[in-house]
Amino acid sequence: MSPEAPADLCREITERTDSYFNRTKAVVARFGDKRVTYAVFLRRPVISAPRLMLDWLRLVSRGRDTPFDLEVTHPEGSWVGAGEPLVYVTGSFLALSDLETILLQKLGPACVAAHHAYQMCLALPHVEFLAMEARHCAGAEMQEMMAYAASVGSEAARREGARGFIGNANDSTAHWFGVVGGRGTMPHSLIGYAGSTVRAAEMFHETYPDENLTVLVDYFGREISDTLEVCRRFPDLAASGTLSMRLDTHGGRFIEGLNPAESYAVLERHAPGAIRRYRSESELRFLVGTGVSAAAIWRLREALDEAGFPRVRIVASSGFGVEKCQTMADAKAPIDVVGTGSFIPNLWTETYATADIVEYDGVSRVKVGREFLLRSRQGA
Repeated sequence: MSPEAPADLCREITERTDSYFNRTKAVVARFGDKRVTYAVFLRRPVISAPRLMLDWLRLVSRGRDTPFDLEVTHPEGSWVGAGEPLVYVTGSFLALSDLETILLQKLGPACVAAHHAYQMCLALPHVEFLAMEARHCAGAEMQEMMAYAASVGSEAARREGARGFIGNANDSTAHWFGVVGGRGTMPHSLIGYAGSTVRAAEMFHETYPDENLTVLVDYFGREISDTLEVCRRFPDLAASGTLSMRLDTHGGRFIEGLNPAESYAVLERHAPGAIRRYRSESELRFLVGTGVSAAAIWRLREALDEAGFPRVRIVASSGFGVEKCQTMADAKAPIDVVGTGSFIPNLWTETYATADIVEYDGVSRVKVGREFLLRSRQGA
């Protein structure tokens, strides 16, 4: 069997792979092949998300007409400790030696992003999440990987009782969440185009009369006033629970009617314990600071309930990561849906997967300091 692939696949691998792997392949071709086993792992705890890597390895295996033995030690969606191999890959060294660069690219970021999604979902288990990370991705391949990862982390959290991700913001990766299309109604640009928040809501509803309506309410800095105006304009939607307000106020200002003192007063009314405990600077900002704080969400809920719109839902976005979700949970912030984007593909310094060969022709051998991979292998 030839280790060579069709010309296009072979060329892509050669061009994208680190040169020392290509040169290793040439040396092995000259001096003789061996059957090797790679242990593939990350240096930090993650959620296992190996599918994209495994699918690619199977594609290469077929293209090169060379079998690879893929032993998955941690099934998709399971917890993996730091340094624990996720997958053992066994096969011809000649066929595998130039694949390491790309296979690691397809594993590390997905596992870390899955862990991010898992942590967020568990921090707010009664809240639904919407994946909005596509704008923060460097192209289509990363977009696919991040959506896949969010779905894996979400499913892991669901097994522990969380509601998890209900979808994402675009059609091309919606399949990872078991839906046919992306979710979302309007960006800020539509509010600016319409000239008022209410008019933007009217335009959207006229264009999509059968869809639920989610309205951004921070464009004009009138979060409370515009929310109530939209509710009064669409009383039937408000009463049926198909109307939502999305709070996306940036961190440069407080929402309408709030300031530091008023923010503390809101939380005193609804979650006094949250601000009486010791807080870090970032936690205090999430509780009573500018932007989409816990106080802002509680104030919006107050206004809706006082005006007779208890079934109108609140969608919160802007800067939601694990710490912000945990702080919101502590404040019992009345959020129905969280839209999260940049945090899913965050912390790229931690996304690097690593691979080491641990066997050559059945003989265990690995570089000094990585003997734990051998022990893991022998104990499997």
